[in-house]
Amino acid sequence: MSRIGKNPIPIPEGVTVNVSDSYVSVKGPKGELKRAFHPWLHAEVKDSMIVVTVKEATKKSSALWGLFRMLIANMVEGVSKGFEKKLEFEGIGYRAVVEGDTLVMQLGFSHPVRLKAPAGIQILVEKNVIKVSGTNKELVGETAARIRALKPPEPYKGKGIRYQGEVIRRKAGKKAVAAG
Repeated sequence: MSRIGKNPIPIPEGVTVNVSDSYVSVKGPKGELKRAFHPWLHAEVKDSMIVVTVKEATKKSSALWGLFRMLIANMVEGVSKGFEKKLEFEGIGYRAVVEGDTLVMQLGFSHPVRLKAPAGIQILVEKNVIKVSGTNKELVGETAARIRALKPPEPYKGKGIRYQGEVIRRKAGKKAVAAG
């Protein structure tokens, strides 16, 4: 039995949930999300709560039960509050600008790096902070990870792109040997 899967998901005001045969669609003030769920699972709306249950109890269905319960909970949270990740970039000459829905960055390469934002994702740049926000938690995290992967932080000077609050373990550089 899944400890996460058995918890019901509360539906906040302003959010509507429709459950069909194999789809859950959630509509709220920030947008609409739709997801297919596994045929071993069953979801229904009871008293402004979403209850996910298992049709046949197996080890795999128990794992999927908790997974899909959290995916639906993230959908509900995404359309009501939204998700946001912040990245910081550090380095001499490093710059970022948003042109339409494309993030254009100068990261020390010979050319500017362009990254088009996926549908449903907003990217904002304020000084040296890149804000990635949207309703889909997976897509927000994936986009932030793709931006970070363009120039990961290096351990000697700390240059690169990192998540806000991420601590980079620093290494000592080369040391001069004393002549003896």
